[in-house]
Amino acid sequence: MSNEIIKNLLDALSVSPENIPLRMQVAAMMMNEQLYVEAASQYQEILSRSYGNNKAQLGLAASYYYQKKYSAAIIIYEQQQSELSKEEKVLFIKSLIKENSIKQAIDIYQQLLASDPGFADEEIDSHLRLTSTSAIDDDFFPDEDSSYFMEKPDLKFADVGGMKRVKDEIAIKIIEPLKNPDLYKAFGKKIGGGILLYGPPGCGKTFIAKATAGEINAKFINIGLHDILDMWIGNSEKNLHEIFEMARRNTPCVLFFDEVDAMGASRSDLKQSAMRHVINQFLAEMDGVDSNNEGVLILAATNAPWSVDPAFRRPGRFDRIIFVEPPDETAREEMLRSMLQGKPVAEIDAKKIAAGSADYSGADLKAVIDIAIEDKLRESMSKGSIQPLNTKDLLKAVKQHRPTTTEWFSSARNYALYANESGLYDDILRYLKINRGNK
Repeated sequence: MSNEIIKNLLDALSVSPENIPLRMQVAAMMMNEQLYVEAASQYQEILSRSYGNNKAQLGLAASYYYQKKYSAAIIIYEQQQSELSKEEKVLFIKSLIKENSIKQAIDIYQQLLASDPGFADEEIDSHLRLTSTSAIDDDFFPDEDSSYFMEKPDLKFADVGGMKRVKDEIAIKIIEPLKNPDLYKAFGKKIGGGILLYGPPGCGKTFIAKATAGEINAKFINIGLHDILDMWIGNSEKNLHEIFEMARRNTPCVLFFDEVDAMGASRSDLKQSAMRHVINQFLAEMDGVDSNNEGVLILAATNAPWSVDPAFRRPGRFDRIIFVEPPDETAREEMLRSMLQGKPVAEIDAKKIAAGSADYSGADLKAVIDIAIEDKLRESMSKGSIQPLNTKDLLKAVKQHRPTTTEWFSSARNYALYANESGLYDDILRYLKINRGNK
């Protein structure tokens, strides 16, 4: 019966080939009927008509997995990593295992366990779960001052386009205390503390954190949630403590935590007691209960500050919250010029492209250039010679790629208007040009 329905829908598509929702439905039905080759053909047809369609790309990846084309599936999953559902992460992990990319599989698996600590899968567990005697901690830090996590960035604020307000706030909290230690001590201010950077994804939060370390010639430790979380209770707290200890041994040191909203989610929302222990450990380390955090400069980034436990924002913790907005027109122009360096380009009017890409993040601008390059690659192969990028190509790509910040601001606007008693999100309203009195 299902095959008959698919046949009828294919007949309908022959009359209306541009009907993307219908084609998606046909592809999904083919997947259910295990017609993976046919489903892949439909997803490819959708992508030829709707470039960058996420659902079609992920459907294509799944069809590749079930055809045992694991490398092809991995390429798509890597590109769409931030968009993956739990089920898609499972297929991603299994594809990596099949291709013997065990380290990457473990990284994705730990991310999955961070959001769903009770998750279990017999096939994955048989390859990736450690036995209780394996002691992952012994290899977590190869030596006392591991270079595995730590680096010495060459970046400076001058290398970061725009962000003047953010730079100024970081300077007064972090840079000036190190340059004028006696002055700050006279006013009873310690050298250290925390800053929470928030804003839409892809707007340079990690980049500005690295530049902060470079500005003060400090070591930089960049930690993602998956670096801390261990699949066995008790190890995560130990890993977290060791990271802070490494920073304390190497002051001045900028300790940067990405995805802190996942670790700092309101503790009352966490049913898993193991995760609550990790959060409490994090708070104790920030407070320096048993250690001296002088010279440890803690920066963290989040796309969802409203999900961060208020305990993280108490004095001495992340007591300064800074909004990192999308780059302004001047910054976008600088970014475009920088990103196009070393690529075959004709004359490019970066100012015109920047003017037409309001609200685009740095990651969006990179996506725009990637789209334009893909078109030029096809043209170059067709003509048998390198065809350089021009302004028209990039403006066309801008029309094909919507800014990813739009969705973030639609959610952030509601928090800024209706859950903003302390004025924490006033910067969002200023960016959106909304007066709180005129909701």
